[in-house]
Amino acid sequence: MNYTISSKGKNIEITGLDCFNIDQIFDCGQTFRFSPDSHGDIRGVALDRELWLSQPSPDKLVIHNMTISEYEKDWREYLAIDDDYTEFRRSICKASSDDPVITTAMKYGQGIRILHQQPWETLCSFIVSQNNNIPRIKTIIKRLCEKFGNKIEGTELYCFPTTESLANAGTEAIFSCGTGFRAKYITDAAEKVCSGQVDLDEVKKSETSKAAEILCRIKGVGPKVAACSLLFGFGKSDAFPIDVWVKRVLAKYYDDSFTPVFFGKYAGLAQQYLFYYERYENSQNYNITG
Repeated sequence: MNYTISSKGKNIEITGLDCFNIDQIFDCGQTFRFSPDSHGDIRGVALDRELWLSQPSPDKLVIHNMTISEYEKDWREYLAIDDDYTEFRRSICKASSDDPVITTAMKYGQGIRILHQQPWETLCSFIVSQNNNIPRIKTIIKRLCEKFGNKIEGTELYCFPTTESLANAGTEAIFSCGTGFRAKYITDAAEKVCSGQVDLDEVKKSETSKAAEILCRIKGVGPKVAACSLLFGFGKSDAFPIDVWVKRVLAKYYDDSFTPVFFGKYAGLAQQYLFYYERYENSQNYNITG
């Protein structure tokens, strides 16, 4: 990858990045613990610490309050810095024979990257996302973190709750965070992961269809939640979540014979381009999730 990294005071600067836009990355429905601040920087929590990003120009990323060693240990992978999105996009175009819809969507959301998130947090977050809207999802997750997560030293922020903390919390306590009918699903997920009935390492090692079957052992986890979890938390690039936005695109531009195989091994990335394009370019109601 043709980029350079340097340490500037307490910050890290990465220049020469291609296909990397923090606004698109953190607002394409893959994570719910980040928001823009009054300056347009992106702030939130991941990997049990605060992450603060700014992008003064399209090819320059600043990671605030981070050392090179911290970046190399965790954040280089988390931010998908070394993933070759030029090649990924080329693969999608080749598999789809330069389909004009995905070509347009890729141009519109060309800065999207799929983060390498933690499996449990991703699974739990997408259980919360069922029949919900994005602002409310963020609020519920914030409450869960504040009630059941460990406080991050020197901040007013909290880590994402562990499976153990949620398994021991009880459904009523989880319900009190505004989770509604999802409380019993969160409890079941935490208990099954803790007991080994659902082995997240096995999910990660399995092929996508088998991995989805394992996740669907959890109450309330169906194909969409499983696919979101696999794409965003388990590195399954062919997982293809179908929500209300993607349904609209498929109904509008593709026939009934469509399957995700059309986009090849990076179908999940194609889904993100389609989702982002339909949600922002073709709709005024930005907060719905299916």
